[in-house]
Amino acid sequence: MIRVNLLANDRRSARKTFTFDVGRRLTAGCSLILVAAGLYVGWRYWAINKHSAALDQEIAAAQQQTIQLRTIIAQVQQFEARRTQLQDRVTLIEQLRKAQTGPVHMLDQISRSMPPMLWLTEMKQGGAADEVLIDGRCMTLTGLSDFVASLEQTGYFKRSVEIVSTVSEAAKPPVGELIKFQIKAVFQRPGDAVKSASAPAAAAQEAKPRG
Repeated sequence: MIRVNLLANDRRSARKTFTFDVGRRLTAGCSLILVAAGLYVGWRYWAINKHSAALDQEIAAAQQQTIQLRTIIAQVQQFEARRTQLQDRVTLIEQLRKAQTGPVHMLDQISRSMPPMLWLTEMKQGGAADEVLIDGRCMTLTGLSDFVASLEQTGYFKRSVEIVSTVSEAAKPPVGELIKFQIKAVFQRPGDAVKSASAPAAAAQEAKPRG
C-alpha cells in the first residue's frame, strides 16, 4: 500500500502562493510609488515653468518701465538744460543792458558835475570793474573840490571820491598856471545808489539801544 504525503504538498503550494502574493504586492507598491513620484516631478516641473514664465513677464514689464522712465528722465534733463540756458541768456541780457546804461549815466553825471574852468583830458577804467580814473586840468583847487563834491552828491558815485594827485604846471599867458589832477571814483547804478544810501540809516537804527 502506497501512502502519499499530500499535506506536505499543500504546505509547499501555500508557501509558494504566499510568496507570490507578497512579491506582487511589493511590485505594485513600488510601481505606485514610482508613478506618484513621476506625477510629483511632472507637477513640480510644470509649476516651476509657470512661475518662471510669470517672472519673465514681470522682468519684461520692468524693463519696459525702465526704458520709459529713462526716456522721461532724459526729457527732464533736456528741459532743465534748456531752462538753464534760457536763464543764462536772460542774465546776460540784463548784464548787457546794465552795462549799456551804466556808461551813459556815468558820462552824463560827470558832465553835469563839471564846474567852469575845468576840463577833462582822459578817462579810463581802474583796477575794479566800476572804478574809473579821471584826468583833467583846472585853474584852481577850489574848482577841483567843487567837482569832487558834485560827483558825490549825484549819488551815482560811491563816497568818497578820491583825489589821487594834483600837480601844478606852467601855462601860456594870460593863464599863467594850471593844475593837473587825477581823481578816482567808483560808479554805482541807480538801484545800488539807493541801497548804499539806506544801508547806513538801517545800521544806525539797529545800533540804537532798545528800551
